[in-house]
Amino acid sequence: AKAHEGRMAGSKGWGYRFNFEISKRLILCSQTTAATVRYLSTCPSPPVKVFAIERVFRHERIDYKHLAEFYQCEGIVMDRGLTLRDMFGYLKEIVTRLGFEKIRFRPSYFPFTEPSAEALIYHEGRGEWLEIAGAGMFRPELLVPLGIRYPVLAWGIGLSRLIMLKLGLEDIRMLFSNDLKWLGGS
Repeated sequence: AKAHEGRMAGSKGWGYRFNFEISKRLILCSQTTAATVRYLSTCPSPPVKVFAIERVFRHERIDYKHLAEFYQCEGIVMDRGLTLRDMFGYLKEIVTRLGFEKIRFRPSYFPFTEPSAEALIYHEGRGEWLEIAGAGMFRPELLVPLGIRYPVLAWGIGLSRLIMLKLGLEDIRMLFSNDLKWLGGS
């Protein structure tokens, strides 16, 4: 509760009172941070690199680039002296090894990280930039209760959107299509 409400050194908190009853409710996971932070809590000294692939759920309006459920690949890296620049380097390396050349970053907000950014890849078919990852540095509210004194980089890559881009699809819903001709590859 201290970290949540901003009653610890270096924390602004989340801006409202913590409620234990609400925190006990079961929900569908909207991100993979719970699993990677659980692992991180067992390894409070660097270096640590953790990657997880999990199914996540969002209250989204379904369209050509959004699904209500999808797979996310989360990565976290803890080490001495890490900066946001290191995180950009990791993400750029990942997407270039997957064959994407055009990547850029823009500032964003995510509750677990500060500073935060989004990674975008250029979609040639649509002629626009699409977000493929949210990223940032874990906030002290997350790290201090775990006894972690080192910077931690974190990112979550939407695998479905990445696959859509890699296959050159115009619409993410095609990944779950019942079009046998397309599914058969002809």
